[in-house]
Amino acid sequence: MKGKQTVRDMVLSLTVIGLVVGGIYMFIPHDEKADPTRVVDYRVETLTARRAAPYPLAAPVGLPKEWRATSVGFAAKDASAWHLGFLDPQQQYVAVEQSTDTTAGYIGKVTQRAKATGQTQQVGDQAWERWDGEQYDALVRQEQGYVTVVTGTASFEQLGAMAATLEFKQGAEQR
Repeated sequence: MKGKQTVRDMVLSLTVIGLVVGGIYMFIPHDEKADPTRVVDYRVETLTARRAAPYPLAAPVGLPKEWRATSVGFAAKDASAWHLGFLDPQQQYVAVEQSTDTTAGYIGKVTQRAKATGQTQQVGDQAWERWDGEQYDALVRQEQGYVTVVTGTASFEQLGAMAATLEFKQGAEQR
């Protein structure tokens, strides 16, 4: 009889705990429609990276507020790699990637294995190479000693919109 009471008591205890947890959940406010996107401020990281980067670092200027920055980073030890990620107004991902690693391997890595199409897209007065992929498309601009890639799930039109806002500066130019 003692063993049955122990199991019964355990089941009753779990039931009471479940009811308490359910009650707490009902009374804690939570917005089902809230946007879970964590927005980051990339200004300080941009200034710091511009001082460290051996190339003119690209960051958007005048980007509409509907574009939300979601990630930022600079890795000096990893071929001076710069990353700045956004969600565009249509909730598509767009990233600005730069590095002193100008190989097709690096471009393939940051574009999720996109391939060069042989076509270009005019953005302002610059021609950018178009890369097409299953997951990401990309606009690529090769410079002397570094590469700039605007990539993501967004359309080429949106990638071009991001590329058009990019301002290329080095640390000394900020003063």
